[in-house]
Amino acid sequence: MSNRQLVYQLSQGGAEMKKLLGGKGANLAEMCRIGLPVPPGFIITTEVCSAYYEAGRRIWPALEEEVLANLGLLERQTGRVFGGEKPLLVSVRSGAVVSMPGMMDTILNLGLNPQAAEGLARETADRRFALDCFRRFIQMFAQVVLKVEHHHFENILEEARRRRQVKNDAGLEEGDLEAVIEAYLKRVRLDSGADFPMDPREQLFLAVQAVFDSWHTPRAAVYRQINRIPDNLGTAVNVQAMVFGNLGPDSGTGVAFTRNPSTGERKIYGEYLLNAQGEDVVAGIRTPHPLEGLQRDLPDVYSRFVDLCRILENHYREMQDIEFTIERGKLYLLQTRTGKRTAAAAVKIAVDLAREGMIDKATALQRVEPSQLEQLLHRCIDPAASLDVLAKGLPASPGAATGKVIFNSDKAQAMDQAGEKVLLVRPETTPDDIHGINAARGVLTSRGGMTSHAAVVARQMDKPCVCGCEALRIDEANGLFFIGDQEYREGEILSINGSTGQVILGEVPLIDPELTPEFRELLDWADGIRRLGVRANADTPQQARLALEMGACGIGLCRTEHMFMDKERLPVVQQMILAAGREEREAALAALLPMQKEDFKGILKAMAGYPVTIRLLDPPLHEFLPNRDELLLEVNRLRWEKGDLALQKKKEALLQKVRALSEFNPMLGHRGCRLGLVYPEIYRMQVQAIFLAAVELLAEGLPAESLQLEIMVPLVGHVEELQLMKREIEQVAAAVLQAHGRELPYLVGTMIELPRACVTADRIAGSAAFFSFGTNDLTQTALGYSRDDVEGKILPFYLENKILPENPFVEIDRDGVGELIRIAVEKGRAARPGLKMGICGEHGGNPASIEFCHAIGLDYVSCAPLKLPIARLAAARAVLRSE
Repeated sequence: MSNRQLVYQLSQGGAEMKKLLGGKGANLAEMCRIGLPVPPGFIITTEVCSAYYEAGRRIWPALEEEVLANLGLLERQTGRVFGGEKPLLVSVRSGAVVSMPGMMDTILNLGLNPQAAEGLARETADRRFALDCFRRFIQMFAQVVLKVEHHHFENILEEARRRRQVKNDAGLEEGDLEAVIEAYLKRVRLDSGADFPMDPREQLFLAVQAVFDSWHTPRAAVYRQINRIPDNLGTAVNVQAMVFGNLGPDSGTGVAFTRNPSTGERKIYGEYLLNAQGEDVVAGIRTPHPLEGLQRDLPDVYSRFVDLCRILENHYREMQDIEFTIERGKLYLLQTRTGKRTAAAAVKIAVDLAREGMIDKATALQRVEPSQLEQLLHRCIDPAASLDVLAKGLPASPGAATGKVIFNSDKAQAMDQAGEKVLLVRPETTPDDIHGINAARGVLTSRGGMTSHAAVVARQMDKPCVCGCEALRIDEANGLFFIGDQEYREGEILSINGSTGQVILGEVPLIDPELTPEFRELLDWADGIRRLGVRANADTPQQARLALEMGACGIGLCRTEHMFMDKERLPVVQQMILAAGREEREAALAALLPMQKEDFKGILKAMAGYPVTIRLLDPPLHEFLPNRDELLLEVNRLRWEKGDLALQKKKEALLQKVRALSEFNPMLGHRGCRLGLVYPEIYRMQVQAIFLAAVELLAEGLPAESLQLEIMVPLVGHVEELQLMKREIEQVAAAVLQAHGRELPYLVGTMIELPRACVTADRIAGSAAFFSFGTNDLTQTALGYSRDDVEGKILPFYLENKILPENPFVEIDRDGVGELIRIAVEKGRAARPGLKMGICGEHGGNPASIEFCHAIGLDYVSCAPLKLPIARLAAARAVLRSE
């Protein structure tokens, strides 16, 4: 990097340099450019971070020289000397290209040692302030750089508060702080084996290294994995002159959003503390006050801050998250960035900004991530429910959650992986809790405010969160927690309402959400842009109606086997399976026929005017029979008891049939069209039921054009399979329609879920009116994965070790499965131009997979009803991204 500039002054940068200067540095430079009050400083670039790792995590001479040159410039700008009588103190902060709040390290008040602290005391005429800064610096530096555990310092501080009989640090006097500093330095020597570094330049370079090192901490790596941020971007390091919010009652610090990050309301929203530094707010060390109170405490500062919020939002044309400090009545901006927000807020802010003329509709669609919409589609607490509300905290992230109270993030993750619902309950969270928050259904903390770590991360992860519940006290060592005077054990089931701040005893009933006008308007804009059709996977009339409400343009997958699982029908289905011959089997099918007819009639009626793709029976027959091991135990018990002989004989016959139908690999065995070929009477009954349902609807006055029937044959690998099945379908359909004197157009197509079907798609297309890619099974057969086995055992290892970039059952494996789909599309349409194609696996609701489907020219995607808004927005964004 000999010819590259390694360090930039804030005055040399701008927002367009985000990739080089990181998000924080680029925005600081941009605020300088437009004349806003920002403390001076410089930025070590993200390229240096990469070079630092290539150099074996070393600071090389050329970098050291350039940093010191910029430090000298900062000394001249401020009129201060690093380590001198009038000391220059700096903050050292990370600044990734993509915002990763709280994931990497920050150090404040750097440059202090005993001499500099005394110089600061003389300059400010406030020795207590100088000692407090020194105390804070030792604690933060020791934690971040020297890796001394946080709780050691908290214990020392708590003991000092106890001796002085005060509730917070502001009540400690000079003598108390001197004792705390002495205890801190002893603790550092004990834990690190060396004295605390007192040379400011040594402090600076150790801090820079620590920030670079924090790029690869476990918590940062987990955050990047969750948020799909590349590992190679690196972080910049921002070095700025300190401004102090802990200089007295006319000083303070705070965090604010230009619009409400929970609701999207067009109103400045934030919190502040007087006589405090920034980490007091963000880390939840003290519970802050609502920003409106600043209008009373420091009215001129508040008025100026409101003006700056308006300037920043208009400049960036986006809601901003702003950190500020007030030093003796003067306001400074320490950071601005695009504010994290809930899904509800994201939708409202995007639509409102478009309505206000600040952005266009296309930009508004780009402002809302499709996956965010899932938060709006989850259930909330039933307002009619009777609730045992134990306490109330701050409503930090909306939604409701129920689970077992767990105090430890590692334990929460383990229990989640074991299938248990947990709530992470802590005094406050730290960046090291990222995996626990990700695993938990919701988060509850006893300290911290609406901009604390727990609140910000929970909102970003769409997790319900209640912060600052002061009635909650946690005794982690003894596995207990207290709410008020009541004692509870870890593992107790609680519920939280992140929209109201309520903490509720026990499990609560949840209901479906209502969609806002802004939500519907945004999706209307998406519908006007997208090319892909969006259908639903729906098996009942209720699901069909929900699908229409969510914007479906048809049903892409109606799974007939789900209708067989009904408790009242299962005995008839089992009778059909256990039949000794065709005659007995057809008798059972005759009993199922009217049930299937009513199923199809309800769905077709609900979806009148839209296409409905009905998949004929797909799973192997043994899935409808009792579990073999449980049945064997029951037979052995009956034999042992020597009781009801008739029942014993019946169960033995059932066990014999179950054994006969069992397969070593049933997902690749007697299922799909293979079942229909061997037992054609099953598929005949289903087709008869479909067309009987259709003619009844026609007789009731439904126009023929409102019935858009698509019959899908599953698991076809050979064109001959489809040809035989299609002939059966056409014969049954003709017989039903002819018997009732009706005509009705319909399509017969196939589900493409085998690699052979993809590479012979040109032959299959000759007999298929449409292809629907069953990407769940295609992924299994292409990758040779049994999903039930690999997702819990192999995939976590593969993902952690970067063998796979994403779970292929969540996002289409473009290089493998995707290439097979591409081959099938090209071959199918070459043989049959205009062949209708879509996907109906779970990937139909995955934004990245939807973008792939758009790129290769599919006609539609099909997904679960509650995924439809996600698919509609993702399909529109796919168009915008391709332009």
